[in-house]
Amino acid sequence: MPVYAGADEQTVRAAHLMMEPVLRYALVPLAAVALVTGTVQALGTPWGLLRHYWVTISLVLTTFAFVILVLHLPAVEAMAAIAANSTSDVDQLGGDLFHAVGGLVVLLVPLALNIYKPRGMTRYGWRRAQGRRSNQRAARPGPPGRNG
Repeated sequence: MPVYAGADEQTVRAAHLMMEPVLRYALVPLAAVALVTGTVQALGTPWGLLRHYWVTISLVLTTFAFVILVLHLPAVEAMAAIAANSTSDVDQLGGDLFHAVGGLVVLLVPLALNIYKPRGMTRYGWRRAQGRRSNQRAARPGPPGRNG
């Protein structure tokens, strides 16, 4: 049974031919910008980059998604080459449902984390918060009239 039952063969070929330039010139640069701007924003806010679990998990998943996207580029180029060959069988261009669903999950988890911002600090974040609190206590003057 063909993967694209009912689809026009030329439409399937055109879609696969467009995947490569869209991935190369749109998705990869936009993913890189998302990774860089997310890192810069995390460093410039009180949330920090490694202070809260949700920020760290979001960073790891975004980095993972970017690496997989870049590593998937040769496979997309190969599918585009098959689509460009008019003698090739369109059934060779089967879709990869695993990567599609996995990519969607990897995008939705950071989205949910960044919206809800669940509690929980990393050990590094907890130590930083404790150090900041002790520095604030030490900087406060004592009550008036006490010597000591």
